[in-house]
Amino acid sequence: MRQSQAETRRHNVAKRSMTKEVRQLTSLIAGLRKSLEGIQKERMSTKLSSPEMGFLDERRNNLLLTIAALDDRLSAVQGLINLGRPHIIRVH
Repeated sequence: MRQSQAETRRHNVAKRSMTKEVRQLTSLIAGLRKSLEGIQKERMSTKLSSPEMGFLDERRNNLLLTIAALDDRLSAVQGLINLGRPHIIRVH
């Protein structure tokens, strides 16, 4: 296989991999947002003690931070795809 063909193949594999990651991140973020809505409803609908309210607030804050981090990752991956520069992320 010539070098340009190998490079094109690597590029296509990386693009498929990153497109799959975008779908997974989008799905994960949607699930976390649904959990966040559940916490908001729970906070509004019942009479909670201060410790329970604090626990829900902490869970909400953790979810918000996680969603923000995943949104950043999603944006970065989409940006690389849009620029035509996908790459395979190697985890060791």
